Amino acid sequence: DHPCQELFSPLHALNFGIGGDTTCNVLWRLQNGELENIRPRVVVLWVGTNNHEHTADQVAGGILAIAQLVMTHLPKSKIIVLGLLPRGEFPNPLREKNAAVNNLLRASLPRLGPVQFIDMGGSFVHSDGTISSRDMFDFLHLTASAYRTISTTLHEMLLQIGQFYMIS
Repeated sequence: DHPCQELFSPLHALNFGIGGDTTCNVLWRLQNGELENIRPRVVVLWVGTNNHEHTADQVAGGILAIAQLVMTHLPKSKIIVLGLLPRGEFPNPLREKNAAVNNLLRASLPRLGPVQFIDMGGSFVHSDGTISSRDMFDFLHLTASAYRTISTTLHEMLLQIGQFYMIS
């Protein structure tokens, strides 16, 4: 069982995430029927970390395109975009790029409309700039404990709204 399941199952959540997907994969799925026949109150987008070979502008552009497509297909749904998490035990160029993506999203998402951006990356970087293997066992993928940290924050928000649909 996924650590998020116990919190989100009672909310009738659907998780259409596929491990390893990039923004291009998600866009293709959304353009080819994944949004058909659903009417969620909330859509949570968490995508982009697998686009590590792209520039920050390209990654943010892909996430913005996904958010715009969701808004077009599901105009009554509230959209929450989760920021990219830091990666690597120590500060490094990929971590800097993820922070740049988050800054671009923070600046650009409000122009799309009522989209909420949440950046929880700071929860995992210690004062010395390191990330603990207790949070990310390989300094990229979350441990069950770290998933619970993110899930609890997101769950509290969703309880105020109602049903949601997760794309990652």
